Amino acid sequence: MTVGADKDYPSEATGPALETVNKHAADSDIVLFGSWFCPFVQRVWVAAEYLGISYKANEVDPYQKPKELVELSHKGLVPALRLNSFSPPRALNESTVIMDYLEDLASTTTKRSLFPPSTDAYARALVRLQADHISRTLVPAFYRYLQSQDQQAQIDHGKEFVDTLEHLASLFERAEREVGGTGMWKEGGELGYADAMVGPWIFRANNVLTHYRGFEMPQTPKFSAWVQRLLEHPAFRCTCSTDDIYVQAYLRYASNRPNTSQVANAINSGRALP
Repeated sequence: MTVGADKDYPSEATGPALETVNKHAADSDIVLFGSWFCPFVQRVWVAAEYLGISYKANEVDPYQKPKELVELSHKGLVPALRLNSFSPPRALNESTVIMDYLEDLASTTTKRSLFPPSTDAYARALVRLQADHISRTLVPAFYRYLQSQDQQAQIDHGKEFVDTLEHLASLFERAEREVGGTGMWKEGGELGYADAMVGPWIFRANNVLTHYRGFEMPQTPKFSAWVQRLLEHPAFRCTCSTDDIYVQAYLRYASNRPNTSQVANAINSGRALP
């Protein structure tokens, strides 16, 4: 996987992620357009790996917005899917939409799922509550913390981010009380939808936020055990590059450089994420 010529960005994925890319170089009915450094791409990538969906990995530089990407995603954002089984090929974009599509596809092919059984509507609804918190609250808090430049703002946004993690843990605890648990919060549980959704930011909190903001993950035993299980899960681990290149790639966010990304611009202007 390669990215643009910007010297701030490593030219390709490394470690397990590069190995996974090389395993998915052949043509396929599904082509995943992504960038190795993008957490929104990684959540889709994790889902595809866990669900056992066949795909071709196609790295694109979203800063250059190549024509083939814009044809799939009008904002030129990754991830995007090209579905070659249709004539002409069709497309999907937005990470959660793609995750839901892969989930539905797996239900009739690989028979794997990121959700509790379809017969347990309430448990599935609790997973949706977890996912909603991740999208609406946790992910924006991550970027506010990383992009803040003033020391007091960093302190305030650091606390805000920790609060979002603690609330996520409380949602996991609720699911454990009411339905016996969902995802990997329960020891012995399998990877779940919320795990895949939030995992890329947990991973970047451990390397990028630790490096640039001195962040420390909450140290309660159950939370720490969940983080360890999540980051070591094969479907997650195989999509990760080595820590050093994330630190390099996220320097522009930590410095809050102008026009770092549409996500960064939205955070700076107080708008919803694109």
